[in-house]
Amino acid sequence: MPEGTGGTPPRTLAEALRAQGDDSLAALLHARPDLLNPVPGDLSQLATRAGTRASVVRALERLDRFTLQTAEALAVAPEPAPYATLSALLTGDEGDARIEAALPAAVRTLRDRALIWGGDDRLRLVRTARELLAPSPTHPSPTGLGPTVAEATAGMSPGRLQEILAAAWLPSTHDPVSAVASLTALFTDRTRMAALLDTAPMEALSILDRLVWGPPYGEVTSSPTPPVRWLRDRGLLLPATTRTVVLPREAALHLRAGRAHRTPEPVAPDVAPRATDATAGSRPGIVDSTAAGQAYTAIATIEELAKDWNEGGPSVLRAGGLSVRDLKRTATALDVTEPVAAFWVELAYAAGLLAGDGEPDERYAPTPAYDDWQELPAPERWARLATAWLTATRTAGLVGSQDTKGRTLAALGPELDRGAAPEVRRRVLELLATLPEGMAPDPESLLARLRWERPLRGASAAGRPDDLRSRLAGWTLNEAEMLGLTGRGALSSHARALLTPLPGAQGDGARTTAPGSGLSSAGLRAARALAPLLPEPLDHVLLQADLTAVAPGPLLRPLAELLSVAADVESKGGATVYRFTPASVRRALDAGRSATDLHEFLRAHSRTPVPQPLAYLIDDVARKHGHLRVGSASAYVRCDDEAVLDEIVADKRSQGMRLRRLAPTVLAAHADPAALLEGLRAMGFAPAAESAEGDVLITRALAHRTPPRAAPVPVPDGPPVPDATLLGAAVRAIRAGDLAATVVRKPVPEPSKPASPAGARSAAPAASASANSDLPRTTSAETLATVQAAAMTGSSVWIGYVNADGAASQRVIAPVRVEGGYVTAYDHTADEVRTYPLHRITGVAELADDPA
Repeated sequence: MPEGTGGTPPRTLAEALRAQGDDSLAALLHARPDLLNPVPGDLSQLATRAGTRASVVRALERLDRFTLQTAEALAVAPEPAPYATLSALLTGDEGDARIEAALPAAVRTLRDRALIWGGDDRLRLVRTARELLAPSPTHPSPTGLGPTVAEATAGMSPGRLQEILAAAWLPSTHDPVSAVASLTALFTDRTRMAALLDTAPMEALSILDRLVWGPPYGEVTSSPTPPVRWLRDRGLLLPATTRTVVLPREAALHLRAGRAHRTPEPVAPDVAPRATDATAGSRPGIVDSTAAGQAYTAIATIEELAKDWNEGGPSVLRAGGLSVRDLKRTATALDVTEPVAAFWVELAYAAGLLAGDGEPDERYAPTPAYDDWQELPAPERWARLATAWLTATRTAGLVGSQDTKGRTLAALGPELDRGAAPEVRRRVLELLATLPEGMAPDPESLLARLRWERPLRGASAAGRPDDLRSRLAGWTLNEAEMLGLTGRGALSSHARALLTPLPGAQGDGARTTAPGSGLSSAGLRAARALAPLLPEPLDHVLLQADLTAVAPGPLLRPLAELLSVAADVESKGGATVYRFTPASVRRALDAGRSATDLHEFLRAHSRTPVPQPLAYLIDDVARKHGHLRVGSASAYVRCDDEAVLDEIVADKRSQGMRLRRLAPTVLAAHADPAALLEGLRAMGFAPAAESAEGDVLITRALAHRTPPRAAPVPVPDGPPVPDATLLGAAVRAIRAGDLAATVVRKPVPEPSKPASPAGARSAAPAASASANSDLPRTTSAETLATVQAAAMTGSSVWIGYVNADGAASQRVIAPVRVEGGYVTAYDHTADEVRTYPLHRITGVAELADDPA
């Protein structure tokens, strides 16, 4: 049992914390990191901060359902409550072995998090927690219990109390206090209470049945019915307001057989396999291959997105984010739905592959990090995406919904960060890992487990199951499938590697030594697990007579880049089908390829002979390509064949270009060169742009890149969890500060004269006295003599000190050397050796017990 100072039971939370060891304090600060900002000066400050409303609410939100039910039971128990009373409130009169087995761990958790204190014979809930969890008319208790008899009868007339006692067959008393005690004793006596209820009308029992599990309040009229009057006369219903009655807590507990909760949940619900998988399931090999296929699709989708935005993507909205129209256009380009497109866009942004370019007319574009990412092997590219998704607070599922002000949330907008997202994603995957390999979870059982683990986080305002935490879990299942972490709903082997930390590692913070990868150790393990499952890139395609090329798998980058220019993607899937058209071939010629280059490249990379129709198509487009030349005059058309120019001028479709002949082989136009090129191509010609020197201009897509951009920093859900080094330093500082605040000191005599030698104590002004009236006060001579004596004897002393900013503090120091107006001493408060100017010491006192 925790004890206070001197072996007595603790009287306050600070005394209970003072009796704990360093490991217990470190565990408290780890579980409640908000208590560390800033580091408390002593244990009294720590206890005060642990009892603030914001900190207690945060701590309660991180309790599981049964631990929270334990705290709720303590909130309706008498204070202080013995362990046996708490156990009876949870198990009821009949007892429950599961609750009795789980209760010690729940009490230990509450005590470790400083939500309860005291020994098992005197358990006390922190006052703020009791205010939050105890029942009140404005804040019903989760237990459904109402006020006690003493609380409900406060302010009731003594005569009315005596009437209630008489109706309940109780002897009259001489004062209201004893009357309330007598009525309370009746309601808590199982035998006498049962005898009283045996005389109740059936209608009265029905009313109690409706109120017993809450809410305990009911409305009555000025002329209540006989059953209500019977209950009211005997104190089983007590007035709350002029038109409201309440069932007293003691009576409700009797009707509940002593249980505070209708359904205690001491054991976490299991995550069950999906009904279709419960008997057979999927083979792990099928799950891994399916997930690997999705992983490759994820890589290809991000590359396709970056290619679509390669020359400068959509504009950034004034308020930040992507417009609805641009999201629709991106979804069309990726051949996916808008919510799925929003996920891929947000994933690329979270991984630092896309960002705004920062120009006055800001647009989204790939970052330089995207080019580095492309150079990585495919498994490491996937691991970068998966790691970014797992740790990001960006929540793509919110895109299209509305905020509290009714504004629509846009993709890449500033309002999509949710601090709980990383925790929920990781927890969902960890729960999937508890199932046998190849088994997919039943979504409802998964959500039930998450709600049990964080009941307050999962409680919406109206008690609906569509709270943010549940929605995050649903989005996690869908996004994990798209990303390739799961296959057919079951967790893949490479996802398990991503979740498993190395033995002895602190989380997943160890960085890899592979240059340029930027992956954590878990990310590298996941990449290695995925590598055998991904297909090797191919260096060939299958050319067919219908002007198509079939890529039976992923292609090497040079081959894929040429095909993306010289052909159009017709269909995707296990194999990608490209179609050659006159426009696509002309696009390759515009990019600087010649007909000979195309023929040779296709022959080198085709497992089948180049079909004659394709060869004819390339030669025919090449023969016409560049026959017409377009330059800037505003614009002109040049051709050695006058008949071709005659045909253009005679065509009605050229009227909008306002062409006129300058020479037999030259036409001038009012349109700009780009519009003239498009117009002539629409008429069936194959013009080529030329420079001022008459050379053919090669048109290649100019890759637009943003300046170097870091990936967006996740928005944490509260203070970060401290590491072991910070915890150790914080505990030492708190212990040292507490020593200075609580050490027993000898009385300090008041100095006979307030004045001191001129200049000797100029920096210890009178302001320091107002800053801290408890600081010791001695003259300069007494201060010097006391610290010199302490340095000679090796003892510790208590000093008051004012720093250069005028802030006053008290410290316990062990002087080592005194010279030149300075004292060098070991500071127990700071746990280090420091030097103090003597003129800043307000006073000194010897310690009754030397802490050294």
